[in-house]
Amino acid sequence: MQITDVRVRKVAKEGKLKAVVSITFDDEFVVHDIKVIEGEKGLFIAMPSKKAMDGEYRDIAHPINSGTRDRIQSTILEKYKQVLEEEPEAAVEI
Repeated sequence: MQITDVRVRKVAKEGKLKAVVSITFDDEFVVHDIKVIEGEKGLFIAMPSKKAMDGEYRDIAHPINSGTRDRIQSTILEKYKQVLEEEPEAAVEI
């Protein structure tokens, strides 16, 4: 499975959320609403989630193993950094 497209929408608000990303696999399957978050140890991604009946948030889609997660995260963060360099002022209001 190859990552064939990454689309980054930077967030204009101040805070930990820096961007919302869509990622496409094999030009056939897309996952929307992956978040790029600034944490204490740097940038990381959070997979799309929704609030369950018990109040906890559960991932809607996520990688099964750490190698796949690392590959997805590094690809997304690399693209995010490219977007920052190309368009430092452009961002969307969420």
